Amino acid sequence: MYSKILRLHFPKSEVEKPIVCNLARNYDLIFTILNAGILPRREGFMVMELSGTRKNFDKGINYLKSQGIDVQNASQEIKRDDTICNHCGSCTAVCPTEALFIKRPEMEVLFDQAKCSICQLCVPACPPRAMKVRALNQTFF
Repeated sequence: MYSKILRLHFPKSEVEKPIVCNLARNYDLIFTILNAGILPRREGFMVMELSGTRKNFDKGINYLKSQGIDVQNASQEIKRDDTICNHCGSCTAVCPTEALFIKRPEMEVLFDQAKCSICQLCVPACPPRAMKVRALNQTFF
């Protein structure tokens, strides 16, 4: 079984198509959607774990690309620079997995990296820019 976490970027022309369903049906792949932000008639993103045989995985990736979807390895991680974080909590409002949360009563923002889905929503939401994307390796499809 071959498995990778992927970050997909959908152009607005493709968001209403059953693309992920086709991965399971036509390529015998198993997917777990870790995070998504897709709205009708607008572009979107999805972070997913995709698993299957290597041959089917490669065919599925080629299918995604043929549909105009940008496919990247989620070979990144989100890091917080604690030296510039002012614990304002802006990042907690956009974090869908609650990896960023406020510890009460101290009102301290904590980051549980194990819960992070690498959606990157916290990066632009952070006023002091304490949240950073760090590449683990630069392997792309």
